[in-house]
Amino acid sequence: MKQKIKNMDRGILFMLLASLSFAFMGGFAKVVSDVLPPVEVTFFRNIFGVVLVGLSIYKVPLKQKGGKPLLLIFRGSIGFAALLAYFYIMAHIPLGEAVTYNKTSPIFVAIFAYLFLNEKLHKSALFAIVIGFVGIIMIAQPEGGSFDKYDILGIFSGIGAALAYTSIRELREYYDTRAIVMSFMGIGTLAPLFLMMVTPYINVSSEFDWMFSEFIMPQGIEWVYVSAVGITATISQILMTKAYEYTKAGIVGTISYSNIVFAVIIGIILGDPIPDFWTVLGIIFVISSGLMVALANKKT
Repeated sequence: MKQKIKNMDRGILFMLLASLSFAFMGGFAKVVSDVLPPVEVTFFRNIFGVVLVGLSIYKVPLKQKGGKPLLLIFRGSIGFAALLAYFYIMAHIPLGEAVTYNKTSPIFVAIFAYLFLNEKLHKSALFAIVIGFVGIIMIAQPEGGSFDKYDILGIFSGIGAALAYTSIRELREYYDTRAIVMSFMGIGTLAPLFLMMVTPYINVSSEFDWMFSEFIMPQGIEWVYVSAVGITATISQILMTKAYEYTKAGIVGTISYSNIVFAVIIGIILGDPIPDFWTVLGIIFVISSGLMVALANKKT
């Protein structure tokens, strides 16, 4: 019994540290996004992971049956697009709001799992989804009944992440976890290179400036920031993995929402305005929605 409690405490500590590291990643990304385009920040965020996962695969070869190459490519592509949108909005809206949009993914996972994986959708989960959407509206505070570009991309970052997570549920039956991670980080490294290479030859409209941009060579302290984005992201993944090793997924998932609190604090330190009443209430609704979805899944 004491060992279980000790393991749970370790799991909670690892997840808190992972959430703090994720928030710092967002802070570094926000700072460097003032001078470097989001597509370039995305490249640097993923290149560190490619090296580490590549070394792991080199040392211990993959053991898998395969058979779902298109789904694997889809997982990597949609994950990359969601991350790109995430880094773009970080540069334009408060960090806490950007992270909250991304953390709407559990709401959409519940929907996609019902649509594509035939998983049950309890009444409590449906209620949670409604609460989540109300929270999104509170955060966005759409003027004239319409969302602006940053709100739409924020919601897309949550939807894209949810599609990636949903595809993993199917892919893990066919592929080594490292292959799934590499599909995301590999595409997240190659796609930005391609987009930066073609940008000088196309006329990019304002609707797609979040995707296309020319490469800008980092200068001085900017190298520290982009390196920090990749390093903190990698540290976060390691700590989160350790958290899942020590305690139940439901507890880890609950603690992961501390990421939003850390992000709000770091954002304010970096100059973000203090969230107003409706934004705070919206964040609470989104967090509550995610927790309710998790509880509903435990009943399945």
